[in-house]
Amino acid sequence: MAYTVLARRFRSQTFDDVVGQDAVAQTLKNAIKSGRVAHAYLFTGTRGVGKTTMARILAKALNCLKFDEPTTKPCCKCDSCVSVNAGEDIDVIEIDGASNTGVDNIRQLRQNAIYRPARARYKIYIIDEVHMLSTGAFNALLKILEEPPEHVKFIFATTEPNKVLPTIQSRCQRFDFGTINPDVIGEQLKNILKSEKVKFDADVLIALSRLANGSMRDALSLLDQLISTGVEPLTLDLLEESLGQPNRAKICELIGRMGDHEAGAVLEAIDELLKTGQVAVQILDSLIDLMRDLIVIKSTSAKSGLLVLTAAERKTMSALAEKFDTAALIYNITAMEKLRWTIKNSDNPRALLEASMLRLTLSEHFMGLQELLSRVDAAGGKACAPVRPGVKKNAPTRVNKRPQTTSAAAQAETDAKIAPVITGEVNAETIADNWPLITAALKAANSGTGVFLDAATPAGFEGGEGGAGGVLSLSFAKSAQLARSMCEKRSAQIESFLTEALGTRIRLRFETSNDQTPSQAAPAPGARMDKETRQKALSDPAVQTLLTGLDATVTDIEELKK
Repeated sequence: MAYTVLARRFRSQTFDDVVGQDAVAQTLKNAIKSGRVAHAYLFTGTRGVGKTTMARILAKALNCLKFDEPTTKPCCKCDSCVSVNAGEDIDVIEIDGASNTGVDNIRQLRQNAIYRPARARYKIYIIDEVHMLSTGAFNALLKILEEPPEHVKFIFATTEPNKVLPTIQSRCQRFDFGTINPDVIGEQLKNILKSEKVKFDADVLIALSRLANGSMRDALSLLDQLISTGVEPLTLDLLEESLGQPNRAKICELIGRMGDHEAGAVLEAIDELLKTGQVAVQILDSLIDLMRDLIVIKSTSAKSGLLVLTAAERKTMSALAEKFDTAALIYNITAMEKLRWTIKNSDNPRALLEASMLRLTLSEHFMGLQELLSRVDAAGGKACAPVRPGVKKNAPTRVNKRPQTTSAAAQAETDAKIAPVITGEVNAETIADNWPLITAALKAANSGTGVFLDAATPAGFEGGEGGAGGVLSLSFAKSAQLARSMCEKRSAQIESFLTEALGTRIRLRFETSNDQTPSQAAPAPGARMDKETRQKALSDPAVQTLLTGLDATVTDIEELKK
């Protein structure tokens, strides 16, 4: 007797047997119980999630000969049920949309549909891959689909619903079949292996669930191939060997070498993978999948339900995640995805793969804006280049920790150099009159903070009793909320500076004004900046620091109206 593959032998026979599509099954059962079965259904979803299986179950439920009316529990033993399972029932016609695409095929369907079923209650047409029908065929189907004979039911299945004409979709009840949860797939595989009396390691079920990518049929096909090796128990090593999958331990080792910036070790790891018979595209796919898992770990934790990993893999991936930051992982994935399409058309994929992996391995460390501003503060207003990985034995040293801002000793030295700006009485008027001098002094002492304070305007001053300091209100335009946020974070530093500059204890209050501050005002129409002023702006220490740190180029300079 010929062998029947697992995907056919363990195909669901009733609504209660359906795995991973409980919502669809329950809705169809309720429709049958209430007598509200529609004349046309459209089942959509990716491959192997149960669309055709559900169509056959619905056909059996409507035509089961053991009952006098449609039932939610077909017997699966009568002639109608058995014939439907085999795809040979004369009243349940299965049509492949990919090979019956023309108008003539649909015209023949319309001519045959007017005749009543031979023995069952309904004549049911199941059209698989219905999106493959031509536009003419779809149009020929419209009339009978909208007003079919009472004994006719249509069930369409497709993996690409966007290609089904809206006029067809509007005449059907649509059910979207989602991908099946890996845990559900793993449990189903476990039950099948027990029924087949095959020994296995628990980790192999997790790996199969991951490779199935939400498709139960793919999972069963992979399991069938694994069992056919004749080796027991089924293990991860056997899975990788028999299915030609890249060894995940070696992929993890490659990622670890990339995180350590070890160029030579990266080339050796790629060579080992290529020697096992893997091609460049397979290696890239595995790298992308694992780096996606690293992003999940960095964003959540290694225990996240978004990960389909064994216990050992979770531990290994947690250690790998410490070698990367999220920005670097995101860049790596996008770069490798672009490389994937290039490498498929390359005549020398190995060289391209190695060169790209070395580029990612030796890439400069990603630096966020906040870290750059911290380094600006630490530089004390002098232009500085960003800290880049140094080269040591052909491998750059990764900078993992942010440098501290200004030390207490350095801050004290900076504060000591601040000369009082206002020597007389401190009030709202004197502060407003001397505000440009105050911000200029702060920029000279600390260009990073001074740049942001430049966007503020003194809005009022409430002096304390007996000259004991006061509260200074600073107003920021709505367009300068970033500057306000940065000033709020550095409020203690600014208060300390203003206390020295004004000669009295100052506390700050931050406000938002409806109007733009002078520093945020729009440039005068047609205003031109002379060469000397432009050069002065470019040579400003704060500007030079940001340009150098961000590796940026000035494209335009506008002089703001005062």
